[in-house]
Amino acid sequence: MGAFALSGAGLWGASLVQSPAQAAAEAAPPEPDVLTALVERRVLSDTVVTRGTVSASQTVDIAPAASAAEGGKPVVTKVLVQAGKTFRAGQVLMEISGRPVFVLAGMLPVYRGLKPGAHGQDVRQLQNALAGLGHSTGGDKKGVYGPGTKAAVAAFYASIGYDPMLVGGESGDPVEAARGQVKAAERALAGLTSGKAEASGDELTYAREDLAEARQKLADAEAVSGPMVPASEVAYLSGFPARVDVVNAKVGGDVGEKPMTVSAGRLVVKGSLASHEKGLVRAGQKVRILSEVTGQEATGVVASVSEAPVTAAPEGGPADDAGQGYALEVRPDKDLPAALAGQDVRLTVEAATSAGKVLVIPVSAVSAGADSRTTVTVLQSDGTHRRVEVRPGTSGDGYVEVTPVGGTLSEQERVIVGVGVGAGDAGLGTGSVPEVPKAEG
Repeated sequence: MGAFALSGAGLWGASLVQSPAQAAAEAAPPEPDVLTALVERRVLSDTVVTRGTVSASQTVDIAPAASAAEGGKPVVTKVLVQAGKTFRAGQVLMEISGRPVFVLAGMLPVYRGLKPGAHGQDVRQLQNALAGLGHSTGGDKKGVYGPGTKAAVAAFYASIGYDPMLVGGESGDPVEAARGQVKAAERALAGLTSGKAEASGDELTYAREDLAEARQKLADAEAVSGPMVPASEVAYLSGFPARVDVVNAKVGGDVGEKPMTVSAGRLVVKGSLASHEKGLVRAGQKVRILSEVTGQEATGVVASVSEAPVTAAPEGGPADDAGQGYALEVRPDKDLPAALAGQDVRLTVEAATSAGKVLVIPVSAVSAGADSRTTVTVLQSDGTHRRVEVRPGTSGDGYVEVTPVGGTLSEQERVIVGVGVGAGDAGLGTGSVPEVPKAEG
């Protein structure tokens, strides 16, 4: 038993003893491994990644300065749309004090109510908008609010379920008064020509002049009376369908300054490029659009890049902190969902792309010699290597397109990209190209 214990202790002690040569070998660093990468054949693209905001080409605050029908405080009586929804031209968005608020197609902002007898570009805009909804303005001249336009306005209001406001009040007082004058003049003339009383020539002349004057006043009154379009009931947008961005209005509440905000036109993405990116991006290049909030993806093209930098101060910050960038606008290939309006998204611009599949290798595999020749080093299956002169092309994502010059380079061959410590030849490490055996050929 004692012999057995002594023998075990001897073995244990021997395991702790190392020769100087063995200790030095274990302390030395491992031999460096040559790091290589496969030569591939694929489409190569270079990209620029930036940020952008989804926005419409036009945004309008629906803020009518309406008054109640009987002079009371304006009150929201109906809200007929929801935020995030779309609507069409001529649709009623809300009702204030019992009167409709609707949107028509046009570019000019509303600056006055339009009444019969009015003329101008805003009248022409109203006529075009009504015609687009199927309400003809008849023989009225463009830009003149005549009988045909009055009929079209009346027909439009009927189509949305409301009576139009009338110039002169609901009773049409100016017209009624003029009609009374015509009737009186007609009776006076009839009394002089009935034969019951002898009338002088002057009396008949005056009576006929009075009748003509009364009829002219009636025509004038009729020309400027009838259905009107108050400034408080209409807004114009450049395109439809349009979107409801924000709804602050609540039934029974005050109108407020901005009861509703809407936008029109296709959604686009507006971003900014740094000065070193501007030269890489141009109109027509493909763009990938990603909403990191919703995960939705879309594609588009660069619509424009500003030639001059735009200075913008950060929100809430001083002008001294303003940054400069080149304005970028991206036009989606298909309409973006309305829910993306106002969101910050990521833009990936394909700044350059190869024409089809090409030979590509990591940029770190390419070296330039003193003779200005660009070469790569191919590690062959037997451990030897050879240098191949190449002509570089499109680069992107750490890779570069190469074309062999006076030699061969094939897909699936391995090129040296650097050296690593104990990394094997599977990785794509960094570092200088190691000393390797003399090249063949």
